Order: sequence, then C-alpha cells, then structure tokens
Amino acid sequence: MNSTFMNEQKNSVNQERVVQVINGWQMLPVTAALFLACPLVLTITLIAASDGGMLPILLFAGIFASAASFIIAITLTIGFFTLQPNEAQILILFGAYKGTVRASGFHWGNPFYSKSGISTPPAPENSNRPTKPGTVVRKNRISLRSRTFNGERLKVNDKRGNPIEIATVIIWRVQDTAQATFDVDDYEKYVATQTESALRHMASCFAYDHGEDHEVTLLNGVSEVSQALRAELQDRLSKAGLVVEEARLTHLAYAPEIAQAMLRRQQAEAVIAARQKIVHGAVSMVDMALRELALKQVVSLDDERKAAMVSNLMVVLCGEAEVHPVVNAGTLYN
Repeated sequence: MNSTFMNEQKNSVNQERVVQVINGWQMLPVTAALFLACPLVLTITLIAASDGGMLPILLFAGIFASAASFIIAITLTIGFFTLQPNEAQILILFGAYKGTVRASGFHWGNPFYSKSGISTPPAPENSNRPTKPGTVVRKNRISLRSRTFNGERLKVNDKRGNPIEIATVIIWRVQDTAQATFDVDDYEKYVATQTESALRHMASCFAYDHGEDHEVTLLNGVSEVSQALRAELQDRLSKAGLVVEEARLTHLAYAPEIAQAMLRRQQAEAVIAARQKIVHGAVSMVDMALRELALKQVVSLDDERKAAMVSNLMVVLCGEAEVHPVVNAGTLYN
C-alpha cells in the first residue's frame, strides 16, 4: 500500500522549469556560413583535383567536409523556432523533460529537442468504432492565453431533488506547462470533463429557489454560487496545472417536465405575497382612518358603527373589482 502511494506521488511531481535558449539571430549567421561553405569547399576541391596535383585522400577529405557542412547546416536549421507573446515551448530530449521556454521571439535550441509527440486520437462522436493509437500529432507548444469553455446544458437534480437545466461558462488558462503536458493526457478534454462533473456536484448542493432560513439558492445567490463553482473547479483543474479565472452560470431553469407545475406554484406564491401586502396596507389604512376620526372628533362611533366602517373599508381596499358605493338614506339601525 505504501509503495502504491509513493508511486502515485512520484507520478505527480512534474513541475515547470523555465529555461533560456540561444537567441536565434546569433545562430542564423553560423548556419548561413555552413550553407555557403558547402559549395565553396566542394568547388575548391574539384578545381584542385582537375589539375591532377591533389592526392586522393585530400579529394575525399574535401568532399567529406562539403557534405558534413551541409548536413550540419540542415541539422542546425531544425533547432530554430519562434514564440509569440503568451506562448510556451516544451523542450523534450529523448523522452526527458528539459524545461519550458516562455520568452517570445526567435530562438534556437538543441535540434534533437522533440517538437511534437504522438498521442491517442479522440474518439469520434456518435461512433462505436475504436480508434487506433499513435495517429495524432500533439505539438509541445502551448498557448498561455486565457480561454473560454462554454459548457452544454445539463439536466441535474438540485438539493431538493427537483430536475433542473443548468449550464456554465468558465475562463481558464495554463499556468504550469509541465503538469498540463505530462500529468493529463489531453488537458482541454480534461477541462470539459471536470467542468461537467463539478457543475453536477455544485447543483446538487443548492436548492433552485426558496431556501430555508436565508439559505443561498441557485436562483438568488448568483455570486455565492459562482464562487463555489470556481473554487471546486480550481481544486480539480489544479492537478493539471490550470487556473480558473472566472466561472458563471449561463442557463438556469426547471426541466420541461416540471416547468408548468413550478410556474403555477410561483404564480400562487406571488398572489399570496401580493395579498399579504394588500391586507397589511388595508389594515393600516383602516386603523389610521379610525384614529384620525377619533382624534379630530369628526364623528363619534360606537363599536357597531366601527365594525361596519371597517367592513366597508376592507371591501373597498382589498376587493379586486371596482366597488360601487350605496347611499344609505336611513340609519345603520334601520
């Protein structure tokens, strides 16, 4: 068990090492000189051999020097590469990681540095046909720019078991090129897979709406939900040397099969809330009317008249239809 744990730790110690390589403009004249030396040496050798005064071994040495300079020039040419701002080049020498070049510009490195590697191709969509490994070239040049991943809509269950549709968009970038290259097979596919997994887990931890005791919900706690999603994504993607800069929900709705029922519930709750406000306002206005009448001694009302006045005012203030007044020609007791 301990040996297995040590092997797992050993497989995850890839850390980026930033290295400097030779400026490409310094090696360009050397390479050009070797290209020029090839025909020059060959021409001089052939001219000297045509006079008949050159030993065969010297002729062979001249031809060999000309061919060697050409081969060396071709080999040096392979070592040239350029990097744009926010790009990095992984340097691999015979399978061993030698470092990462982050500086932009024209560079020259060991010609035997591997510029690309072979990886397993992604499986085609909607196909059960197995893929053959070793047919996709994966370049060791990595972009360090911020990227956007717009996830698809997922159907998940919230904290209360209600089916909902949810989608997210995240902004991420590569921070550690060694981890992104060697700790995962395809870090872009890793981002897509882990984003879906984190979104499903996060949605199951929050209710869609109507939380209890000021509980944060998906609908009302947008900032809190985004922070929780970003924290979980960062914990997952840090294993691949990636940084999540921002995570936001782009779609949130009930699933179609319960959308109508939830809409009726929301409408009923809205009607109840409106009624509560109307009744509270009506009671306040009736109380204010009675107090004002008594304070200014406009009319003296007994309990029965007050009850009748309260009833009429509540009907006027709380009724949905327009109220038509009825003129009473007699008294309240007739």
